[in-house]
Amino acid sequence: MEIRHESVIRVPVAAVWDVYADVPHWPRWTRSVTSAEYVVGDSLADGARVRVRQPRLPVTTWEVTEIVPGRSWSWVARSPGSRTTASHELRPRADGHTDVVQTIVHEGWAGNLVGRLLASQTRRYLAMEAEGLAAALEPAR
Repeated sequence: MEIRHESVIRVPVAAVWDVYADVPHWPRWTRSVTSAEYVVGDSLADGARVRVRQPRLPVTTWEVTEIVPGRSWSWVARSPGSRTTASHELRPRADGHTDVVQTIVHEGWAGNLVGRLLASQTRRYLAMEAEGLAAALEPAR
């Protein structure tokens, strides 16, 4: 099961990356994350692991599996019968703004079930993250 959210932030990619890739500070700009801390590594890099606490969800540890510095990263959370991949992509636009593409993919028998049960909440959280990121970065709206 895949859930995707796309938004536009009215600043250049580099400015978005600086805030978006600073994972431990996410609680400053989104209510969908109450804490995020590195348990392996200290920045986004292959193999880094981040423990994330979110309202109404179990604490989850995500492992970075792919990264293109300044542009994108994916991380994976695993549990019995489930693999969840979250991808975060920044695409520069001709107008100097940034397309932000967030994708959550649930796999496995348990992952598909959990994905369906949490689909509405996942969509809300992705929208909340996009709105918070835009509010933290854009000039006064």
